[in-house]
Amino acid sequence: MMRRWPSPAKLNLFLYITGRRPDGYHDLQTLFQFLDYGDTLDIDPRADDQIRLLTPVDGVADEDNLIVRAARMLAAKARDNGFTGPLGADIAIDKQLPMGGGLGGGSSNAATTLVALNHLWKTGFSDEQLAQLGVTLGADVPVFVRGRAAFAEGVGELLTFVEPAEKWYLVAHPGESISTPVIFGDPDLPRNTPKRPLKALLKCEFSNDCEVIARKRFRKVDAALSWLLEYAPSRLTGTGACVFAEFDTESAARQVLKQAPEWLHGFVAKGVNRSPLHQALAE
Repeated sequence: MMRRWPSPAKLNLFLYITGRRPDGYHDLQTLFQFLDYGDTLDIDPRADDQIRLLTPVDGVADEDNLIVRAARMLAAKARDNGFTGPLGADIAIDKQLPMGGGLGGGSSNAATTLVALNHLWKTGFSDEQLAQLGVTLGADVPVFVRGRAAFAEGVGELLTFVEPAEKWYLVAHPGESISTPVIFGDPDLPRNTPKRPLKALLKCEFSNDCEVIARKRFRKVDAALSWLLEYAPSRLTGTGACVFAEFDTESAARQVLKQAPEWLHGFVAKGVNRSPLHQALAE
């Protein structure tokens, strides 16, 4: 029985804000790709219905943790569908992805929990059903559940699967944590980028509308991007704080990482169009 489950990072290869809805949410056009790097969840099913998180996060109550919320949500849905077997698990996380980094760590953890427990408990839900559950936990959860690189529209829930080039990336964390509402609440955030068809977007130079606000409000993000841009095309992922540069080879990315200033922490990873979670499940 599989015990260790990948919970990969994602990058937003581009992110454009095309409007603001009456409910305050924003319409987006963004391109998601996974990395072969991330957190790992250790999951052991239990013979009872207890959900236990063995590695609590400082400052986050278990009932607020997306891993616990995802597990309990799946269990409740299974019970509603008449499932009678035990729906408990002991879950531990080996956390590599920074919180507030724009790499989708929390959403990925929730998605891995849903996919793994659906498999381990044999609850029999489809990826589509799991994605519908997951979207209530976060707009990025469905793309992790489905496990394929995707062009997303709406608030991120309308997905079109795509196959962007699988580049090598140097991902750098400048030591800041950015809350998404800080970026989306800024009055100077661009909110009127014209909607364009995917074919046109893929031909343009990629960029991120959130970057101007992240650079304005977070000095280290600005410094990290300024440094990376000396070496390769670079930009913010999500609402930050992580920034990334793309390379054609692993060695080129590692060569630049060696020259990083001491205050900048980074890693090198391959962009992949199929999630490591789904690759592991298939194997």
